[in-house]
Amino acid sequence: MSTEDTTTVGSFQLPSIVPRLLSNRKILVGLTVLLPIIVITALGESITPYDPLQTHVADKYAAPGGQYLLGTDNLGRDILSRLITGGQSSLLLGFGATAVSMSAGVPIGLSAGYLKGRVDEVLMRLMDIMMSVPVLLLGILILVALSSNIVNVILAIGIVYVPRIARVTRSATLAVSEEPYVMAAKARGESTSHILFKEIMPNVMAPIVVEGSIRVGYAIMIGTSLSFLGLGAGPPHADWGYMIATARLHIYQTPWFLLWPSLALLVTIMAINILGDGLRDVLDPRAMEGEL
Repeated sequence: MSTEDTTTVGSFQLPSIVPRLLSNRKILVGLTVLLPIIVITALGESITPYDPLQTHVADKYAAPGGQYLLGTDNLGRDILSRLITGGQSSLLLGFGATAVSMSAGVPIGLSAGYLKGRVDEVLMRLMDIMMSVPVLLLGILILVALSSNIVNVILAIGIVYVPRIARVTRSATLAVSEEPYVMAAKARGESTSHILFKEIMPNVMAPIVVEGSIRVGYAIMIGTSLSFLGLGAGPPHADWGYMIATARLHIYQTPWFLLWPSLALLVTIMAINILGDGLRDVLDPRAMEGEL
């Protein structure tokens, strides 16, 4: 029996699942908030009213309103322009780091859950060692070894979350590894890679997608924290974490400088979390909190 002939609880078949996704209120709310943010930040400098790096476009600490909708910062730069372009780095960190963690964590989890025995023991103990180190500290240690730039920040955050993705994937793989279609593939003499990626993986994608959607929000938070500590995008480039770190030094002169990037970060992460909750409701309703 092939994967195409099998329908399981964990199967992930996009055409049949789309109507259920679009009927979920949480998913609709999350997408309604998140998609405009993604589009606006993706357009970047093509829609910004001013050059986000240009200083003294107006007086320092200009109040919101009029020509400068969100005001100006301590160097007279337009905050709206920097907020839009800063979102590019923050969202790139979130989605890029999640892609890195899934590209490594999914194969590890599939291998551990299917092969079991010594392979499972070795891989999971390595994951446990990584998870024993606080997330932010592990990210800092990796960046210290790699040096700080946007690519290395994405790699660092991605590596940090590999164990979480691997554990969820392993758990889902264990649940389906003895299913008849897997046994049939073994009997046909299919290779291990074929069984892992053609037979098992399509039937465990639901919890993986849910976990990945949740990790995007966490990755943005960690990326923001690293930028706040000076390990993310450096001056003069903006991301929301760096803007918050700079704004706190000028909170008395220009409190709106701190307000806007903080609000953008809050709304974005809330939208991602609401979307993740909706995906969990639709794709993985039996997921246990202990696996997250």
